[in-house]
Order: sequence, then structure tokens, then C-alpha cells
Amino acid sequence: MFLGTHTPRLDEKGRLFLPAKFRDELAGGLVVTKGQERCLFVFPMAEFSRVAEQLRAAPMTHKAARAYSRVFFASAHDEVPDRQGRITIPAHLREYAGLDRDCVVIGASTRVEIWDRQAWDTYLADSEEAFAEVEEEVLPGIF
Repeated sequence: MFLGTHTPRLDEKGRLFLPAKFRDELAGGLVVTKGQERCLFVFPMAEFSRVAEQLRAAPMTHKAARAYSRVFFASAHDEVPDRQGRITIPAHLREYAGLDRDCVVIGASTRVEIWDRQAWDTYLADSEEAFAEVEEEVLPGIF
């Protein structure tokens, strides 16, 4: 499980150091792709395969599923981190997420998300009020 918030920087070649606590789970390979809210999703290979299988199970007649699958798979980039725990973020994904230098890498349970620092700060400021005021049961029987 991926947890926590980290603040690595992109180098001039578009490489990012993965947080040390995430490296073991991602060492065997990963997939980086577009996520929602203009962040990037980073999946361990096994989790990407699980998500891909769920998308494959969606009916081909479902327009939204087709559209999501196209963007999700067309933007996907597979990679194995180098010995120092770095991955290269392709230019098209850096552009999509607005990544320049300062990044935020968060653990999001089964995946990692990479955000532009300013975008993350804005998202968090906008979301924390709603998080604090949730009145409906989000997880039945738990919250």
C-alpha cells in the first residue's frame, strides 16, 4: 500500500526520484499514465494489469469506457526504475500534468500519484473543506 506525501524534484532530463519507501514495490516495473485532475498515475505492473483487465471487461458499446480506455492506454508508459530509484517521465506526460521542477508524489493506496506542486496545493486547499464536511457515509459501515 502506498501512503504519504513526498516532494521530489524533476531533473533537467525529466527524471524523478521515487520516494525510498515506494521503491521496493515498484522495482520490478511500473506504468505511468494520465490520471484525473491533471495528475499522473503510477501503477506497479501487477496493479496496472488488474486495472487493465477491469477496463477490458467493460462493454465495447459503452462510449465512456471506450473513451477512458483510449486515453488511459494511449498515454501509458512502462518503465523499470534505475538503480538510484529514478524514472523518466515522458514529455507528453510532463506536459499533461504541468510538471516543471517541483513535484508532489503521494501514496494513493494501490497507486502513486505525481502532481505539480502548485496544482497539488490548489487541489488540497479546494478539497480539504469538503473532506472535513462529508456528512454522507462514504464507506458503508466505516465512515
